[in-house]
Amino acid sequence: MPETTISAIICTHNRDSYLGTAIDSLLYQEFAMDFDVIVVDNGSSDRTRSVVEQRANHPRLRYVFEPTIGLSVARNTGARVAKGEILAYLDDDAIACKSWLQTLYLAYQNHPKLAIAGGKVSLLWPEHTQPPPWLSPGLAVNLGAYDLGDTIVYIDKPSLTPRGLNYSLRRSFLEEIGGFHPYLGRIGTKLLSNEELHITEIALQKGWQVAYLPSAHVFHHVAPERLKPSWFLNRGWWQGISECYREKIAGSTTTVEQLRRGSERFLRGLYQALQHISDPAERFDKLVYAYGQIGYLNAAIQGLKITR
Repeated sequence: MPETTISAIICTHNRDSYLGTAIDSLLYQEFAMDFDVIVVDNGSSDRTRSVVEQRANHPRLRYVFEPTIGLSVARNTGARVAKGEILAYLDDDAIACKSWLQTLYLAYQNHPKLAIAGGKVSLLWPEHTQPPPWLSPGLAVNLGAYDLGDTIVYIDKPSLTPRGLNYSLRRSFLEEIGGFHPYLGRIGTKLLSNEELHITEIALQKGWQVAYLPSAHVFHHVAPERLKPSWFLNRGWWQGISECYREKIAGSTTTVEQLRRGSERFLRGLYQALQHISDPAERFDKLVYAYGQIGYLNAAIQGLKITR
């Protein structure tokens, strides 16, 4: 049996300015049972190690260096060294509420078939900054926003999956499926994603439960560099590539089907952008969607053979 009930894991890559606050939000949780906090340094070249060492006297905290760049690789490393049966992942630029671990732990204790759980995510804007007028609620999701209300929701669609910055799994389930797929999730500057959606889809197919827990609340810093249209276009491009990769990994489509689907979505995005020509937020939202389909088509045309 694991020595601790739950392990909190932060995977980080060159984000020392936010990291300390994220670690502290875990070290001082209001949770009476035993838990450990693991920081997986994914090949950082900044002050990441120093930030962790400043807190080295805390008995719960452990530092692990993972040189192979990739969020999914780092998450698998964190799971491998963690002691808990429940694995709770927090992003390095997020802050967990004080009852975060308690809420997650009780959910798993009370529901033996629960494989995945995550909670509400609220955005923390830079000081003296307001959301730009071209930012739609749909695009705010790309910044991590996630709110399904104030009551527990059992997810039945992979698209509603909890966000990776506030994401927990039962260890036995993660081991059963072989961990996070290394072709999905951030890899350096490549804004790949869909690793949580992929895993949630597997959980639902296998008859496990996936839950949204509003009380497992996390706050996510919005970095100033992400408040530019160019960032969202780049994010949309990689979202399209991520979806193409996920479909190939799942074996759920063919290249011909992807080319047809991507073309239809691209044209639909452009058409909807024209429909919202007087609304800057919705117009940009649809343009980002259309641009993402170019990324999707590009990956489909390359015909990459994705294997585990």
